[in-house]
Amino acid sequence: REGLIMKYKIKRMLAMAGCLLLRDGNKKADYLRKSKLFKYFGKDVFWYPRVLPAKMYRVEIHNNVVIATDVCFCTHDISFLFQIKRLKLNGGRYNWSTGDIAVHDNVFIGAKAIIKYGVTMGSNTVVAMRSVVTKNVAPNTVVGEKPARKICTYEEYASKTIERQNMEFLYKWN
Repeated sequence: REGLIMKYKIKRMLAMAGCLLLRDGNKKADYLRKSKLFKYFGKDVFWYPRVLPAKMYRVEIHNNVVIATDVCFCTHDISFLFQIKRLKLNGGRYNWSTGDIAVHDNVFIGAKAIIKYGVTMGSNTVVAMRSVVTKNVAPNTVVGEKPARKICTYEEYASKTIERQNMEFLYKWN
């Protein structure tokens, strides 16, 4: 068992080095997919974070996912450690609070968002930058804020995006 843990730690350190050295998000994603450290890592993924989840084997990234810079996948909670040591609870032993994170197809996660363990993001979802996602995100939803809440539907967001792109195109030519 110790040999497997050490092998995982070495592969994780190499993956972290790859994420620091590679600047292109598509190349980072290809590198991470080949590492097989994630629970699942789909195709057509753009990965721009420089930091990897502590427990990568608890994270699923499906197809056509864009993950912006400094997104944090928080796969565990250690906030109780100071209480255990201070109060000498459980004889100093502790149980990790942990869970899986699943990001389904066609998802965009904005810069500096935080995704908590136990969260599933349905297909066709958008997470606004700096959002803190603590609960599941329904398919076809745009969420934002702290904690994340529904802002609009994916269809409304797509419509506004197309409208804005058309306005920018017209503005450039006038």
